[in-house]
Amino acid sequence: MVENRGGAGGTIGAAAVARAEPDGYTLLINASAHSAAPAAYPNVPYDTARDFSAVVSFGSVPNVVVISPAKGIKTLKELVAAAKAGSLTFASAGVGSATHWAAERLRISAGFAAVHVPFRGGPEALTEVMTGRVDFYAAGISSALGFIRDGKVLALAVSTPNRTPALPDVPTTTEAGYPDSDYVFWNGMLVPAKTPRDIVDRLHRETQKVLQLPAVQDKLKPQGIDPMPLTPAAFDALIVKEIASNIAIVKAAGLKFN
Repeated sequence: MVENRGGAGGTIGAAAVARAEPDGYTLLINASAHSAAPAAYPNVPYDTARDFSAVVSFGSVPNVVVISPAKGIKTLKELVAAAKAGSLTFASAGVGSATHWAAERLRISAGFAAVHVPFRGGPEALTEVMTGRVDFYAAGISSALGFIRDGKVLALAVSTPNRTPALPDVPTTTEAGYPDSDYVFWNGMLVPAKTPRDIVDRLHRETQKVLQLPAVQDKLKPQGIDPMPLTPAAFDALIVKEIASNIAIVKAAGLKFN
C-alpha cells in the first residue's frame, strides 16, 4: 500500500515512518530533501541521522545548469564572469528544492551573487529561462533533457561528481573549475532506525535485483537517472555528510526559511 504524505518538504511523511514499528513493513521513499530537512526545517520532530536506516538508493538525478542560447553565454566560466560583472537571476522549483540547493552550492563555490527567483515548479522555471526573463536554472535533468536536445536551452554543466551518460559532452561543475560545487540529488528507501539489520540487508538485496532488471533500466535511463549502487552503511554515511553540508550552505548563503 502506498500512502503519499506530502507537505513540509517531506517531513510529515518522514515523521510518520520514524514513529512506525521497525518491522520492515513500513518504508520511507524519499529523496535528497530528506538530508536537507534539518537545514530547511530546524524543528522537525525527529533526528534525520539517528531515527532512520538507509536501505538502498534507486539512483541519482543530475541537476544541469541551463541558460537560453539567446544570452550568448556558452560555458559555465562565462556565466560566472557575467554574474561577477553584473547582476544575474536564477530560477528554482521552490525555496529549499534540489534545484535551489544545486544553484546555491555553485554560487558559493564560484563566489558570485545572484538573485533567486523561486517558482511553484520546474515547468514554470524552465519556461522563464527559455524566454530569457530569468538568466539560469540548475534544472533536474529529467525535465530539462528534451529542451536541451531541441536547442531551446543550452546545458553548461551538470552538478554530479562525474559526467552523466545522458549528456556525455557536458562537463561537471567541478571540471569547470569550481570545487565542492557538486550536488547529488538521489531517490531512495529508508526504514525506522531500529529495524533489524537482517531485514535491512534483505530489502537492500531484493531491491537491487529489481533495479538491475533490463525493463527497469529501460525506464530509468531515458529520464537521465544514473545508477547509485551504495551499501546501506555507505548510504547512511552519505546522508550524515549531506546534513552537515546543507546546514553549511544555509549559513554561507544566509538563507531564511519560513
